Amino acid sequence: MNHMTRVKASSCALAAALLVGITAPAVSAHGAPSHAGRESHARIPFTQAEVTAQDDGSYTVEWKAPGIRHVAIKANGRTVASGGSTGKVTVRGLRAADRQWFDLVPERGGSLHLADRLIKLEGSVNFRDAGGYRTTDGHWVKMGEVYRSDALDKLTDGDLAKLRRLSIHTVYDLRMESERAAGADRVPAGATHVVADVLAGSSSMTTMPTTPEEGVAMMVEGEKFMVSGDTAKTAYRTVFGGIADDSSRAVVFHCTAGKDRTGWANAALLTALGVPRSTVMEDYLASNDYRAEANAAALASMPAEQAAVYKPLMDVRPEYLNSGYDEVAKKFGSFGAYERRALSLDAKDIRDLKRDLLVG
Repeated sequence: MNHMTRVKASSCALAAALLVGITAPAVSAHGAPSHAGRESHARIPFTQAEVTAQDDGSYTVEWKAPGIRHVAIKANGRTVASGGSTGKVTVRGLRAADRQWFDLVPERGGSLHLADRLIKLEGSVNFRDAGGYRTTDGHWVKMGEVYRSDALDKLTDGDLAKLRRLSIHTVYDLRMESERAAGADRVPAGATHVVADVLAGSSSMTTMPTTPEEGVAMMVEGEKFMVSGDTAKTAYRTVFGGIADDSSRAVVFHCTAGKDRTGWANAALLTALGVPRSTVMEDYLASNDYRAEANAAALASMPAEQAAVYKPLMDVRPEYLNSGYDEVAKKFGSFGAYERRALSLDAKDIRDLKRDLLVG
């Protein structure tokens, strides 16, 4: 996006370090933001559902609902399309909106309230809904409750007005003090800003790589720190405490690129809610798509040899997230133990979180 297109080569080392934070997808499910707990106890028959906003202002809606003969697609209170157990439709001519929602209504069972995952902003390229995924037991993660993002310091006044209309109540800033000083968050009026510094002055990742292999190793080690580092555990405990608090939502957590510190926060949330690990990985890797233009511009501003070194720092890769899960197994034994010991979430907390953030 425009705020990344003028990256200077002389600042690439610092920029890459901040992007790493060591330190396109579009899917959705929910109802309009509600903080009163589980919206529907009816079984949701959809096994897949997706809304994708197109550049021409139209929307593609896709779904699979085995055993269901008829599904109505509603938008703004009227039926705009319909289909059978499996469908893909394009919807045009809807009025402009901050976020266009669709109701997928089956002939029986619970419905889904869907929107494109990306929140389009002038000053951010990776601001997206954390929800919209199906769990292994057939529930769906609500949308409109929890968001993940890259840096918020370049948000425009229009962006802030949109986020206020989306009811953003709390912003969790996962960045280091130096990042916050270089670009203080802009937050919507009335929202609370909370610092949850994952690194908090840690010097463990201050030496920048000199080869692509060193860059990959840095990312892997950084992911491990996000799991077991003391400051990381404290920061994520703060974030999860806020997510669990109904009065704090809707919440957004972010770092600089919205991919590493933020990526682990969302991976941990989705895993706790019961989303399959393969789906969690898809969400994690989506940052490569959302950040493609910005990353390409940054890399193009560097000499080829330097770009090769920094590309692993700007990417998200399966091996990075997998190293986090491996660290969970190594240091805690299980993800449940990680939730208890690192995030201070006991069994009741997890049940409450699922009650609040899942539908169906």
